[in-house]
Amino acid sequence: MRTLKELLDKNKAWAAETKSKDTSFFENLSELQNPKYLWIGCADSRVPATEIVDMKPGEIFVHRNIANVVVHTDLNCLSVIQYAVDVLKVEHIIVCGHYDCGGVKAALSDESFGLIDNWLGHLKDVYRYHKNKLDACKTEREKIDLMCELNVVEQVANVCRTTAVKNAWGRGQTLSVHGWLYRLKDGIIRDMDITTISLEEAKQL
Repeated sequence: MRTLKELLDKNKAWAAETKSKDTSFFENLSELQNPKYLWIGCADSRVPATEIVDMKPGEIFVHRNIANVVVHTDLNCLSVIQYAVDVLKVEHIIVCGHYDCGGVKAALSDESFGLIDNWLGHLKDVYRYHKNKLDACKTEREKIDLMCELNVVEQVANVCRTTAVKNAWGRGQTLSVHGWLYRLKDGIIRDMDITTISLEEAKQL
């Protein structure tokens, strides 16, 4: 099949309905974007960034990958952060993981998944950093949940260590880095209470 007619038809219906509710919606959307937030989240299709915080297109700048990982050799992610901080001047960077994350489950297993094993290596590092705490969990569910939480903590620290964020704080730019976890079962986001707003605070991570 060369075209996805169903999706294209849905797009036309959505565009028509959206315009009927707000005639200037697309005109306003086509202007320069000015989001206050950068969202670094998981690529999981069940965790759509703008939808779960009830915000409109254009209000959140989004980067997603498997298990919401921030790696210092990932030029894609680093470029998104740099653009968001230096050009868009976002005020908040949100690392949002989610419970029941497939990437986290895969990283905790001994199974090989092919090329993705290289990416999961970053999550295995998180496990290695916190091995004693994770191995002390009484159930596999408890271990997976804790690993999802610890992964967010580590990725917030990684964001704070990026050149773009450190330089922004160094020049006095207002910027906060947050760690959140979304629960699929009830749709509620948990604030991990690790918000970082300065170089001094970042050193404590």
